[in-house]
Amino acid sequence: MRIAVDAMGGDHAPDEIVKGVLEARKCLDKEDELVLIGVKEKIEPHLPSKWRFPSGLSVVDAPEIIGMDEAPVEALRKKKKSSIALMAKMAASGEFDTIISAGNTGACVAACQLRMRNLEGVNRPGIAVTLPTFGGPVTVCDVGANVACKPINLYQYAVMSSVYARRMLGIENPRVALMGIGAEAGKGNTLVKRTRELLDADENINFIGNIEGRDIFDGTCDVAICEGFVGNVVLKLTEGLVDGLFRAIKQELLDEGLRLAMKFKPVMMRIYQKYDYHEYGGALLLGVNGNSIICHGTSKSRTIKNAIMASKKFVNMEINEAIVEYLSTSTVRPNSE
Repeated sequence: MRIAVDAMGGDHAPDEIVKGVLEARKCLDKEDELVLIGVKEKIEPHLPSKWRFPSGLSVVDAPEIIGMDEAPVEALRKKKKSSIALMAKMAASGEFDTIISAGNTGACVAACQLRMRNLEGVNRPGIAVTLPTFGGPVTVCDVGANVACKPINLYQYAVMSSVYARRMLGIENPRVALMGIGAEAGKGNTLVKRTRELLDADENINFIGNIEGRDIFDGTCDVAICEGFVGNVVLKLTEGLVDGLFRAIKQELLDEGLRLAMKFKPVMMRIYQKYDYHEYGGALLLGVNGNSIICHGTSKSRTIKNAIMASKKFVNMEINEAIVEYLSTSTVRPNSE
């Protein structure tokens, strides 16, 4: 495989990005290649000397940078030599099997749609993130790619996420739920009600009905579907809540005494690692004709490493092929809204 990584994306670029790539290089097969894309003069100081430079690693110069606060489409139009624009273009031409970025999410999604196009049968791609919960991993889609969804978009997110959960997470018959403001069928806005009708009509999807936000963490479902605005709020709220809880528990233990805090430290570390989103690497952009992983803007080296390792599994599981096959036989069509 040939994997491209945006070296300029994220709050800790390029230092942590390069570290993650170097760590992943040690774990990949010798035949695999990693390519760092970004401002070469900013990347090189973080690389080993030529005597210790690992084989299967190279750098492609992209002199422009798209900032996290820039308007995605406008930035891509003006900065065609940015790392995000360049790696999407190269992936579309078959030079890369997977592209990974912790940069501007909107720009990543727009670049993939513009260059790589959508899979056959897919209207809009969605970002699928895996949340570690007490009941096991739950795939939430969409968490930010599409904030103006139609029912057909949410239906296709359910299809794609089911395929992902089955092949990537090993869940034989994923339970799919639709996020709303109540479990009752009559609750929710028009989008939720129409989407429920589409999901009810597809007997091949294990649709269990509507759920509320709290149900994600109690083992009710394996896949939760929502529009990107809702999904992004849920994701960021969850991350903030987890971090806040761990800080509060740590402070309470320290207030009780250093000895007690040190005694509980191994337990706290195990729990934190189990539910830490960094362990999952990043979120797949499901629905594009290629393989793209979008990482959190706060990604550290291990986040990037895990994203690289996950990307290889994603390609090998032939998830895109399975999505196209499913949608080609589905009776639910884009005009069913």
